[in-house]
Amino acid sequence: MAKKILIVGAGIGGQSAAIGLKKAGFEVDIIELHKEFNVYGVGIIQQANALRALDAIGVADEAMRRGSPYGKVKLCLPHGVQIGEAGTPPIGRFPSHNGISRRILHDVLFEEAQRIGLKYRMGVTVESIDNQPDAAHVTFTDGTKGSYDVVIAADGVSSKVRKLIFGDYKLNYVGLSVWRYAFKRPANLDTGYIFFNKKHKIGVIPMTADSCYIFLNSAEGDNPIIPEDQLVEKLKGYMSAYPVPLVQELIPQVTDPKLVNYRALETLKMPAPWYKNRVVVLGDAAHTTIPQLGSGAALAIEDAVVLIEELQKEGEVEEVFERYMKRRYERCKMVVDVSETLGTWELLEYNDQPLPEGANMGMLMGKTGMALTAEI
Repeated sequence: MAKKILIVGAGIGGQSAAIGLKKAGFEVDIIELHKEFNVYGVGIIQQANALRALDAIGVADEAMRRGSPYGKVKLCLPHGVQIGEAGTPPIGRFPSHNGISRRILHDVLFEEAQRIGLKYRMGVTVESIDNQPDAAHVTFTDGTKGSYDVVIAADGVSSKVRKLIFGDYKLNYVGLSVWRYAFKRPANLDTGYIFFNKKHKIGVIPMTADSCYIFLNSAEGDNPIIPEDQLVEKLKGYMSAYPVPLVQELIPQVTDPKLVNYRALETLKMPAPWYKNRVVVLGDAAHTTIPQLGSGAALAIEDAVVLIEELQKEGEVEEVFERYMKRRYERCKMVVDVSETLGTWELLEYNDQPLPEGANMGMLMGKTGMALTAEI
């Protein structure tokens, strides 16, 4: 059984793995490229399956206490008429959704890691890995070295470990971009909302008791780079297309371009297997999805939980990794594939092109949400 484990990357997936493995009695080293934590993003939607996974490492209750639990997301026309709902059904005591800021979720994980005695090495990543069948011998960027039974690559979409061990993988730009901005929470925001029109869609999501955020998907063409000095006016222009009061009252609060979180959407599907000798990959490093299902972080936490469980069982490391693959590959592929399908349909609509016969976004989102309640 593996005893000494290196985790590369202290994001959501990496910290989740570190916490669970430390609690299970493993010797854990965790390293992070940045000298200080720079949490990317604004808010995050945690569906019930994400909360179930967080519960496995002991932090779900704190995430819900510091976030904003709510029910199904209401799907609406631009004027506010509801046309459906989406999200996972509740799982046991966990609600359909919990809105939370990415910063707070990071703090929940980091504080738990500190409580149980995990030590982070900041400003360090891997320089090279001699990945042998019996151990991984790692040289770090600060010149130090270490040998490990297992190396977990949790270093994100641009994973250096993945590149070192498996080679380059090309990201797939899906033709869409996402905008996010945080706001003071309106008093009448009782759940999550998504409003659709023919050129983009906007979601208004509770984040804490007194804050919320919006996400807006748009089609920015083949060159989705927008100068910072144009971000505020462009986002406000998109938001003005939704006459519903919930959106209109937020528009004057969009003032600071540095607070506009904007990025082009890309996917990555690493083919099986996600392991070689003593190195295994999880989270965005293995399966970068787009946020159409709000499940990217959930998949990373689930990956961590499954890997923790399998590492505690009998068997050689290769057997452990193969069991991990059997439990994770198809589920993660489903989320990436369905998200890409939803993104493709959105892009067709935004470009005034017909959807495929039988295309129904609400139905597909509901079906997938139900599938995500299955045991991992």
